[in-house]
Amino acid sequence: MWLLASLRLINGHNSCFGRVEILYNGIWGTVCDNGWDLSDAAAVCREMGCGDVIEAKSSAHFGQGSGPVWISDLQCSDTDSSLRGCKSSGWGRGTCGHEKDAGVICKGECKPFNNNVRLVNSTNSCYGRVEVLRAGQWGTVCDDGWDASDAAVVCRQLGCGTVLEVKNAAYFGKGSGPIWMNNINCFGNEATLMSCSYNATPNRCDHEKDAGVICGYEASSVRLVDGSSSCSGRVQVLHNGIWGTVCYNGWDLLDANVVCSELGCGEAKEVKLAEYFGKSSGQIWLTKVKCFGYESSLTECPVGEADKWGQNMCLLDMYAGVICQSETRLVSGINSCSGRVQVLYDGTWGTVCDDGWDLSEAAVVCREIGCGDAIEVKSSAYFGEGSGQIWMDNVNCSGNESALSKCEYHELELNDCNHSEDAGVICQSVMRLVEGFDDCSGRVEVLHNGKWGTVCDYKWDGSDGAVVCKEMGCGNIKVLTYGAYFGATSGQIWMGNVNCNGEEASLSTCAIQGWGTHNCFFAEHAGVICGRELKIVNSC
Repeated sequence: MWLLASLRLINGHNSCFGRVEILYNGIWGTVCDNGWDLSDAAAVCREMGCGDVIEAKSSAHFGQGSGPVWISDLQCSDTDSSLRGCKSSGWGRGTCGHEKDAGVICKGECKPFNNNVRLVNSTNSCYGRVEVLRAGQWGTVCDDGWDASDAAVVCRQLGCGTVLEVKNAAYFGKGSGPIWMNNINCFGNEATLMSCSYNATPNRCDHEKDAGVICGYEASSVRLVDGSSSCSGRVQVLHNGIWGTVCYNGWDLLDANVVCSELGCGEAKEVKLAEYFGKSSGQIWLTKVKCFGYESSLTECPVGEADKWGQNMCLLDMYAGVICQSETRLVSGINSCSGRVQVLYDGTWGTVCDDGWDLSEAAVVCREIGCGDAIEVKSSAYFGEGSGQIWMDNVNCSGNESALSKCEYHELELNDCNHSEDAGVICQSVMRLVEGFDDCSGRVEVLHNGKWGTVCDYKWDGSDGAVVCKEMGCGNIKVLTYGAYFGATSGQIWMGNVNCNGEEASLSTCAIQGWGTHNCFFAEHAGVICGRELKIVNSC
């Protein structure tokens, strides 16, 4: 029997799976996979408060560690609540290399990721001196090796967005008590600071070197609202988790072109000002934007410090807007990226005749609406006959155009085509599962406006998960996951309050609050494991 000082799982997507590491004599080391089985892994899961074991992993499944291989030939019983009661070969007596490092995947329990780290000595909970909780006592972090990757983990763990500034040399004042961590080395994608490599015995460090961080949210998203499609409307940007408008002072085609390009909507066709797309309440985030036209995002355009994030003089009805070239949509398909092609002309939606319709034309449509590549061309009203006008005939694209309207085409001659010849297309899938164990598990992400985003886990249930599994061709729903079970991401949350009846062919056809509208904060992601029986994990 041996005494375990500390235990952690690292290089996983959250604190309940990863490479097993133990602390002995102040040094972190790994566990050899000789004899490593489900009983040993289960003891780790129980000790970490991570519920039942799902899989015992061997052969450095979560990457090779460094430092000593502390333990080999573990022998835990099915009732051991921790590694303390397990037999082993003794400290450092094995002959393993790190290619045999043991790992584990636990089910996970409802426990917050941020209960052992905090930011103090400031007026805001998202910046301050970094403190961590160990053995019931709060202590500081030495700034040796403290960098943006380390600070990013803290910001994400606390739900505070991204790193705005890394602070050293007790910028937020000197702490007191122990200095728990030194020479932290995070990759930047860990779920918790404790999942990073670090020294637990800070040599030659005192509180004059206490680490700190300023977290926050940069405007990392843009959208168009209250237009006739997702490619027209009033411009809104996201800052500090709040959507706000852009003032039309100085707003021109160069600025509008950047927005259209960022949204995958081709080029700007018209600049719209004031209340063209209706009134809006709330914050006005930006004014006097001056884009050159080559920027990949509106947030890269020059804006004076005094003219951004609400520090401007602009009336509530002075909104910037744009109509992009993409006035194209797909209808009557199994999702928003498949269906009968419709184009908007003179305020009226109409169809496209399938004369000459091939992959080049389909590729332009898919790219224009943000659905990736064209998979199949459909003709002869495959998605049903439309009604009303047939606006385009004999469309001829090279395949590189930014919008269908940029291609050569004939305006339909009378009686030249009818709705039995309506053109259609199936584009790239609008859903994927990421960071899972295989292709049929992971965090649910959906494609909208050319950008991948997550699904809010509020009211996520078995009917919703069943639709995902069915749409992915992965059989039945086995496990619903919540929170950061499959890792946290700081990108767009596209869907909230998803309400499927379980019979839908695609998640995109289920009722939602609205694209980009949700009740979630950072790291509240819906996920699934498809397979057999239904369970619920990380449901808090």
